[in-house]
Amino acid sequence: MEATARLVQTAVAAGFRAIDTANQPVHYHEPAVGEALHALARKGITRQALFLQTKFTPVNGHDHRIPYDASADLTTQVGQSFERSLTHLGTDYVDSYLLHGPYSRRGLGQEDWEVWAALETIHQSGRAKMIGISNVNAGQLTQLCERAAVKPMVVQNRCYAVFGWDHDVRAVCRTQGIVYEGFSLLTANQDILDHPAILAMARRLGTGPLQVIFRFARQIGILPLTGTTSEQHMKEDLQVERLELTEEEVRVIEGIAG
Repeated sequence: MEATARLVQTAVAAGFRAIDTANQPVHYHEPAVGEALHALARKGITRQALFLQTKFTPVNGHDHRIPYDASADLTTQVGQSFERSLTHLGTDYVDSYLLHGPYSRRGLGQEDWEVWAALETIHQSGRAKMIGISNVNAGQLTQLCERAAVKPMVVQNRCYAVFGWDHDVRAVCRTQGIVYEGFSLLTANQDILDHPAILAMARRLGTGPLQVIFRFARQIGILPLTGTTSEQHMKEDLQVERLELTEEEVRVIEGIAG
């Protein structure tokens, strides 16, 4: 995490214009993203030129470094976490603000609804252009879409090939017009990266198996997130927009581990 500021600047120099972070010190270094944004501004890359997404993480997602008063009510926790995110990032708004994950394993409970109402209030204030949820199942997402005053605009989930690339959640997103962000597309699917069919597609396209998976994701409606620390991989990942898999190749990847 010490390299966060440098890596953000490297990614933007490579061509990326969207940054995903969270106010969760155990896994993210949000203040370092703010340092990078400040440095980028000095180079002429303004805040408005970037898409910035961060998250509110419930208490059970933290270690001892909880960035809000854990004894406060949930609405206050969300408000404190959000204000600190703005301070960390040196901005007065974010483009997307997510609940890092539901409090309930099945369905949505009172805690989820209270936190979502707090996100809705932030969105209505104009300080979060979009709101959404991460680590959610299809039933929870459907329930949220049906009952929320402001339905989620973004979903961010770990995407496993063995589970049909999160087929059920993606289906809800398509129906509801929700942006689906997929993370761990590579780390969650290491066993298929050397599949003969994937390697054959990579040879045909003159690229690598990682880029085949990212291109596949784009073609089935997934916005892939990458956490690479390699400048070369960053540039290669951006090149997937120039690639195109055939319909048959897409079908092969969809069923490769499903």
